Amino acid sequence: MDISTSLLILLIVCVLCACVFEFINGFHDTANAVATVIYTHALEPNQAVVWSGIWNALGVFAGGISVAMGIINLLPMDVLIDQNISHSVSVVFAMLFTAILWNLGTWYLGIPASSSHTLIGSILGVGLGYALFTGGSTSAVNWAKAGDIGIALLISPLFGFSLTIIIMFLMKQFIKDKAIFKEPDKKKAPPTWIRSILILTCTGVSFTHGSNDGQKGVGLIMLILIAIAPTYFALDMKKDHSQMKAGVEQMAGVVVELQTTKLSITDSTNLAKISTELIQIGNSLETMGNESKFSKENRFRTRKNILVIEKASKKLSESKDLIISVNQRKTLKSSTEGLIAYTNYAPYWVILIISLSLGLGTMIGWKRIVVTIGEKIGKTHLTYAQGASAELVAASTIGVSTMLGLPVSTTHVLSSGIAGSMVANNGIKNLQRKMVTNIAIAWLLTLPVTICMSAGLFYFFRMIAG
Repeated sequence: MDISTSLLILLIVCVLCACVFEFINGFHDTANAVATVIYTHALEPNQAVVWSGIWNALGVFAGGISVAMGIINLLPMDVLIDQNISHSVSVVFAMLFTAILWNLGTWYLGIPASSSHTLIGSILGVGLGYALFTGGSTSAVNWAKAGDIGIALLISPLFGFSLTIIIMFLMKQFIKDKAIFKEPDKKKAPPTWIRSILILTCTGVSFTHGSNDGQKGVGLIMLILIAIAPTYFALDMKKDHSQMKAGVEQMAGVVVELQTTKLSITDSTNLAKISTELIQIGNSLETMGNESKFSKENRFRTRKNILVIEKASKKLSESKDLIISVNQRKTLKSSTEGLIAYTNYAPYWVILIISLSLGLGTMIGWKRIVVTIGEKIGKTHLTYAQGASAELVAASTIGVSTMLGLPVSTTHVLSSGIAGSMVANNGIKNLQRKMVTNIAIAWLLTLPVTICMSAGLFYFFRMIAG
């Protein structure tokens, strides 16, 4: 890769910082997964954290990249790619420092705060900081995507709390062995069937945590790579450009055939955008000649062309005024997906280092959060039923969110599930008000604090970089 030594060093430092964030995420968030099996004596602590670490690492590989792309798309490309390199560097360092400092601080205090909230807040903060301190506009943040993610982060803990109460109620109605609703005997191993369920749910939470939170680390590194070295990482250069050419030709054929007489001004504008961007991609492909790859100058421009096409195509396909056949709609969709495959990607080595960072982090520093989950949310000791129901809800909620491409907080889903199980056992009085209040305050403060911190650090680093 033809890249200057100074830029390469900067890139390596930033990627290592992203790995540190994911490492912290491992012992900060994954402690939630092992707390239940440790406090119910289903597994010894060392066994639990190693087992969870392995499944976290595997989850990163199995999770795909839809959540990672959601993280990347929080910031428009114009924010990431600025002709002033100091802006790009300031964006990257502000994100990294904010995410790491807040995660370490809440971990040190033993408060199960959300790494997802932290990362998203830091990204939104640099977007707003960019708009404020460089004379940009609020378009420096993808507010539509931010809204979707915000709803997912808000609803998921409420869902976890409510569904765990329902599951606990059903378990009490249909399970005859009442021993699972009592404090585990330290001298006895759990019944084989409940121990199997607890280990299975721990595995599920660990795996889905890796598939969701691991993607956030992948998205963070891709943000870094695109910001600092856009000509090398703007497009997936391993893909055959002939597929892009075929997709452009197919989409162009559909666009030409569409009836435009009854389209609204908005739809006509979107259609014109698609046509313009397709022409520009076609021109870029023609300049390649016999070369197998795009020139450095054309890579980022082509990425922007594709992202504009995706956005306009999505809006156009939702239009009620557009007269389009079933086959045309399918072609438009498949062609768009084919083009997006060139921008929505992550190199294998990125997934690998995030997988290792998350897995290793899970095995270290987990005790603070485990103690909070196991002892400080409820006034009574965690029972088998509470551990199994909370983790079952957490694993299913996170898994569904991953399939939908939405980042959620493992910490908030599971801790709210534990709280719900405590309420289901002995009512609201069974919660430790002080710790629940601390968790709620951290939940409410994480986004505004990290947004302000990230915006401030962007300004600080920008001043240092000149």
